[in-house]
Amino acid sequence: MTNITLSIEEEVYRKMRGYSEIKWSEFVRKVIKDRLEELEKIKHKEKDGIISMLVSEEVLKKDWDNKPDERWDKV
Repeated sequence: MTNITLSIEEEVYRKMRGYSEIKWSEFVRKVIKDRLEELEKIKHKEKDGIISMLVSEEVLKKDWDNKPDERWDKV
């Protein structure tokens, strides 16, 4: 596990000390992890949207291709 240094205002630190039962390091780790998960979901949705759009475009091109299909010559 990696350590980071966090700077906070003196007043905030004083208030935090008033709640010594809270494991602040664990709290901050959880908040950072949750935020990263939210950001990854947004990023994933954007990627999916672009990929879906590109796939749809390729499917449309294929479906709307008016080239003669030689298989119909044998019917």
